[in-house]
Amino acid sequence: MSKISAYKNGILFEMRDELVFVEPWGPDCARVRATRNSKLSDEKWTLLDPEPDNSYVECENENRAVLYNGKLRVEYTKGWQCGVISFFNGDKLVLRTHEEADPHTRYMHIEGDNYRTRIIFDARDDEKIYGIGQEQQDFFNRKGCSYDVMHWNTKSTIPYYYSSLGYGFLWNNPAPGRVEFAYNHTVWQVDSCYQADYLVCVGDTPLEIINKYCRLTGFSPEMPQWAAGFWQCKLRYETQDELLNVARRMKKEGIPCDVIVIDFFHWTEQGNWEFDPKYWPDPKAMCDELKELGIRPVVSIWPTIKPESKNFRKMSDEKMLIRTENGQYGIFDFHGQVTYIDPTNPATREFVWQQAKKNYYDYGIKTFWLDEAEPEVHPQNFQNLKFYIGNGAQTALLYPYYYAKAYYDGLKGEGETDVVSLTRAAYPGSQKFGAIVWNGDIPSTFNALRQSIISGLSMSICGIPWWNSDIGGFHSGNPETEYFRELIVRWFQFGLFSPVMRLHGTRIRPKDYVFKNPGILEPSGADNEIWAFGERNYPILKDLVILRHKLKPYILKCAENSSKTGEPIMRAMFFDFPEDKTCYDLCDQYMFGRDILVAPIYRQGETERKVYLPKGKWTRTSDKTVYEGEQWITAHAEIDEFIAFVKDSAEVLSIF
Repeated sequence: MSKISAYKNGILFEMRDELVFVEPWGPDCARVRATRNSKLSDEKWTLLDPEPDNSYVECENENRAVLYNGKLRVEYTKGWQCGVISFFNGDKLVLRTHEEADPHTRYMHIEGDNYRTRIIFDARDDEKIYGIGQEQQDFFNRKGCSYDVMHWNTKSTIPYYYSSLGYGFLWNNPAPGRVEFAYNHTVWQVDSCYQADYLVCVGDTPLEIINKYCRLTGFSPEMPQWAAGFWQCKLRYETQDELLNVARRMKKEGIPCDVIVIDFFHWTEQGNWEFDPKYWPDPKAMCDELKELGIRPVVSIWPTIKPESKNFRKMSDEKMLIRTENGQYGIFDFHGQVTYIDPTNPATREFVWQQAKKNYYDYGIKTFWLDEAEPEVHPQNFQNLKFYIGNGAQTALLYPYYYAKAYYDGLKGEGETDVVSLTRAAYPGSQKFGAIVWNGDIPSTFNALRQSIISGLSMSICGIPWWNSDIGGFHSGNPETEYFRELIVRWFQFGLFSPVMRLHGTRIRPKDYVFKNPGILEPSGADNEIWAFGERNYPILKDLVILRHKLKPYILKCAENSSKTGEPIMRAMFFDFPEDKTCYDLCDQYMFGRDILVAPIYRQGETERKVYLPKGKWTRTSDKTVYEGEQWITAHAEIDEFIAFVKDSAEVLSIF
């Protein structure tokens, strides 16, 4: 026997083996929790408290109840064996749970009160789906695709999507699992959880919907002025002198560099979080000189720790490290077996921040690169990981959220207002900690460049407005080849119109390469500065960096808009032109802010491509030719040209 009960704050559906509660969660939004257990959990994970709304519930009879919340209407109806939930945007049906013949297939017992849980929705042929975070693959529209819901290097799952039907969907469960956007159904499955938990919000435009999503998870802060400029980075500067010589040359040659990055293994041991004095003898003097040059230092932090670390025993004894349910500590092999800090533990966050404060912040380093943020474990047996917050099978996706929170809270506690962290993974809410996410260790190929466009657009839909890729790709790039020298220019052009412009990578060393510091644990690759990619390329790349400097006021205004409305900086064409059906099929051109349309070249040897111009007047930045919108054009661009248009002669046109 089952029954539907209407309450002031929601609809409760009870049957022998399932409990479901539908409730308003801010304007035009509803939250659904479903469990096989006898009661629901009030755990919100990273969800913010709901804003006030004007919702109400009507229970029409014992078989049907309706929740009204602004534009959203949610109907709960008894089915043959289980309830069916229908979500409407006004009078338009946008999403419906599937009426299963046997509701017991939703839950399979794992242990204790945890179940493998599956929630199934009816498929729609007229729907396009965007988001789900960062995937290095070729499909911007996720319809017809399936994905693991988990993080790894090059993959960061944000379990949220935007639908072309006019709704946003957030899967509010940090357990690893899988999602299928098949043509016969949509399925969300987690391998072990106490309850299913998801939210649906509706709106008339993509802007309305992402604004509601950010009100559920948080808005990004305003971007600091320096973060909008050019970031110089490589794997890696081995010494203090090497880094300073690069910074000095940047200044001497008039290259407007805002940030220079000190990458990994500058430390004495994994888990010590300090400069190795052999190679970095005077960090304070280094930071002082960089400040005089107008360049901000950023230092790489890894969450790995070895038993040889001076911090290992204390952190292990006080449960500040990830533990294992079975076996010893080693969960990643990198210069020996290591484990990771556990930032879900507040004590860990405080302890690690104090190490960073003493060994970096007090020297003048106020920005951190949070690498290995997934974290990367081999093999990915999440059920073997024991976090402060719970077993990894139920909580593993939370790691990058708490990792970023550790440094955000630490810097805020020191009175810093411009808090930024560069991180390789994220989770809903990471944006409010100033997270800049990048797409990991991708190859130096034109295909990876194309996929990076899709990654950036997909992350921006998920409320992560600060995104970037390693310009030139991370690995396998050879600066002596014509292939790479063409690639680096085309990637720089894409980087110019990315929310953050950061050059990075490990470049293949030439045959006559002389190691600067023989015996160093992690030697550098070949040079990775803009003068290292051939005489023809140097002036091209320098001009792009100078142009980025000129664009900083525009980019900062875009970031300010993000902090207020949730709108992305780099965004899909349909975001600004939701009534134009063509824009929903465009995956390789995008709007950069409200006024600039960008169409990157991402194929080797290509000097022209098709570009779609939506409604309005569009001025090509290179030659100031004006085009009427609502048409396709063929745009030409030699290697020293990029393809961009400014809408309706906006003020930013004067910069080009």
